Amino acid sequence: MAEMWDVLDEKGNKTGRLHERGTTMQQGDFHLVVEVWITNQKGDFLVSKRTPERNGLWHTTGGCAITGDDSLTAALREVQEEIGIILSPNARQLFKRFNDNGNGIHDVWLFSHEVDISDTILCPVEISDAKWVSQEQIRNMTNDGSFAYPYLDELFYFCNKIK
Repeated sequence: MAEMWDVLDEKGNKTGRLHERGTTMQQGDFHLVVEVWITNQKGDFLVSKRTPERNGLWHTTGGCAITGDDSLTAALREVQEEIGIILSPNARQLFKRFNDNGNGIHDVWLFSHEVDISDTILCPVEISDAKWVSQEQIRNMTNDGSFAYPYLDELFYFCNKIK
């Protein structure tokens, strides 16, 4: 069965229409994408590596909301599906919302959670590895092209401010 998305307007409101993933969206239609940053007490971030079939790059957990999901529900589901962690919905903060200049409206979540890497359960078709990394390591990964997010400076400033 095809994955279906709620079609959103430019402000992120549901239009009542559905869209099938993999087909071209109409001009002016959007769908919700979530990005989930998990940080521990040391200030490190949990990142995961996509399988070679999915680009092989390091990233933060995330994905598309499916029909019926709100942003938080999609964030919790994606983390559980990709890395097998059940996050508390209370240990979160919506950090940012932005339009990717395409059809995606991205909600960026920040969760505080302690987990040993050996306790993660990686989705084998999507994720090949996971690790905790510092802000400096993320910057190095960005410089070598293995990690890329346009808002890292803003995210790190925010995280450092709330410590």
